[in-house]
Amino acid sequence: MSSTPPSPPPTPVPPPDAAADAQQVERAAELLAGRPFVVLTGAGISTDSGIPDYRGPDSPPRTPMTYQQFVGDAAFRRTYWARNHVGWRHVHRTRPNPGHEAIAAMEGRGAVVGVITQNVDRLHQLAGSRTVIDLHGTYADVICLSCGTRVSRDELAVRLEALNPGFAEAVGAVADVEIAPDADAVVESTEGFVVADCAVCGGLLKPDIVYFGENVPKERVARATALVDAAEALVVAGTSLTVLSGRRFVTQASRAGHPVVIINRGPTRSDHLADLRLEAGTTPTLRALATYL
Repeated sequence: MSSTPPSPPPTPVPPPDAAADAQQVERAAELLAGRPFVVLTGAGISTDSGIPDYRGPDSPPRTPMTYQQFVGDAAFRRTYWARNHVGWRHVHRTRPNPGHEAIAAMEGRGAVVGVITQNVDRLHQLAGSRTVIDLHGTYADVICLSCGTRVSRDELAVRLEALNPGFAEAVGAVADVEIAPDADAVVESTEGFVVADCAVCGGLLKPDIVYFGENVPKERVARATALVDAAEALVVAGTSLTVLSGRRFVTQASRAGHPVVIINRGPTRSDHLADLRLEAGTTPTLRALATYL
């Protein structure tokens, strides 16, 4: 079987009533006008591309794997890679939605100076955004924890398929499997799945993703901090700001006296710092905002 993903499906279009109130969008545009701003994004911006989130109002309860579980238990690693072997095919074929495209368009016009994303799907880059900091890494790369060798997820897919011929087909068609965040999939049984070790040293391979319980690399935090420092405002789109890794930038912008606009369905942990809070879908709201900026 070829590891080449199928052609991407059409980008889903959210219902028109998911947009923020027109007056709120105008107010956001007034706050941001003439102020180069950073956009901080979370899983909520990718749900319209068919990638579910962890904490959205309609999301089922999920228990993500921790870094300690992954490195400390072979059974957890087998479960992760078996589920990922199925789920990555779905994420790999997803495409940017109009929300991603709106951000890229505003960057092209000079309104947006860069994107800090908590997502690992690389949809901002595919949409055309040039300055993107993948705060939590990316599903598209894999790293050896022993020797530091990096390989692409595409390359690893070939090895996993050779080690586990027919596994994905036995689980079921990708369209029939419940997809979880971070290129994961709900797979009932992973018994017998063979995990690939590093081809160079035989060490543990891990996706280049910051797991729960793992710290964001300091260099990456420093770049994101500098980007927020260089901007004059911050827009938060599609994240509940539950984890500190993203929330810190809202605090940073607020302390600097820069306007903070939050667009999210459901409350966030930094609502008290927002100059304007829009309870709305990110895709239509960003599209509306882009008509002003």
